[in-house]
Amino acid sequence: MNRRTFLTGTASAIIVSNIVARPLAAKTMSLSNPVPADISPAPSRHPRAITMWEFSWIERRWPGAGYEDWDRALDDLGERGYDAVRIDPFPHLLAADPHKTWTLWPEWNTQMWGSPDVNRIVLLPALFDFLGKCRDRGIMVGLSTWFRKDDADTRMTITGPDVLAANWIKTLDLISQAGYIDSILYTDLCNEWPGDDWAPFVKPHMTYGDWNKPASLDYMHKAIALVRAHYPHMPLLLSCAEDRPENYLDHDLSDFDLLDPHIWMVQQNGGEFYKLAGYAYERFDAKGYTNLSLKAEDTYRARPEYWQKRLVNAIDRHGAVSRKTKIPLITTECWGIVDYKDWPLLKWDWVKDLCALGAQRAASTGQWLAIATSNFCGPQFVGMWRDKAWHQQLTHDIKSAEIAPELRQGRLYERL
Repeated sequence: MNRRTFLTGTASAIIVSNIVARPLAAKTMSLSNPVPADISPAPSRHPRAITMWEFSWIERRWPGAGYEDWDRALDDLGERGYDAVRIDPFPHLLAADPHKTWTLWPEWNTQMWGSPDVNRIVLLPALFDFLGKCRDRGIMVGLSTWFRKDDADTRMTITGPDVLAANWIKTLDLISQAGYIDSILYTDLCNEWPGDDWAPFVKPHMTYGDWNKPASLDYMHKAIALVRAHYPHMPLLLSCAEDRPENYLDHDLSDFDLLDPHIWMVQQNGGEFYKLAGYAYERFDAKGYTNLSLKAEDTYRARPEYWQKRLVNAIDRHGAVSRKTKIPLITTECWGIVDYKDWPLLKWDWVKDLCALGAQRAASTGQWLAIATSNFCGPQFVGMWRDKAWHQQLTHDIKSAEIAPELRQGRLYERL
């Protein structure tokens, strides 16, 4: 969940279904997506319908928070047609002490992801219990991390790519020893790298949009190489905050098994929509949501085709980059608006329309191997969650989509 950079956007499939990707002027690198020697392509596979449960899966377990009963939450997820979920296993805390009671500090109190106040968690055996319940239901798990802040700020002990990799190796070792490694769809070593909300430990200091600086590229390549030496068949990446997907073409990313672009309409054209709506990612101040309540829907309704085209263009540009690089895509955060919740004047219908457009457009390209329907596909977002038929239609569309022939190989494809 990128609070600062302006990524790519979303649109409406009905009105703009005939828009095609624009030619790319950037240079094309020859990138590869290696296949283990003992694996042959299986053309019959289809994309997974994925949702993001980030750190909510373990933080939001107080009565009424949505995840206090994992069996019910996962049954409801499966009933809606989803077969993959992205969660944070807290690798820095798991590596330090998997059985410790960790005190976590809130990232915000305005949002419905995670905890709005101080909280405590114990990671083991909770992580194994959750992975087991997912496996029982045929739900694959993507691992990622937001490097949540605990009272000792343990994340600041990550002094380089060797420590980052060591934390993940320890995490994957624990999962493997417990017998759940085959349930892991992929591993993202850091969410929206190197955004300083999620990776404040990086030296020299970098933030959203800096992933392609030499120091960042060196850090990512070293961390991936170290983890891959221990887990050669695990799909690996760092999800990068990037507002211009063509920038991926300028660098050798052959060690990335996938890209996870987070694409929203509201962040297109320099964050035009949020500027008009008066929203600035306020984390501990209600004024941002007050402005959304008064302005967001009217801003969209005044020019729906315009905003839809912004979304479709962003999706098509990412698809074109994937075709050139032959690196598959997943998108786990998307498509209309970044921040939203059940609130007195906030309606879900226009948000769901944009999200339907984005999911269907991505599915139609053949370049996505896992597709989310929104940021809000979890039980804490009641207005989105309760529309079961909406979810079922979109997950059907996602799981019925064809994958481009050139992407029917590689570590991620083989785990579908």
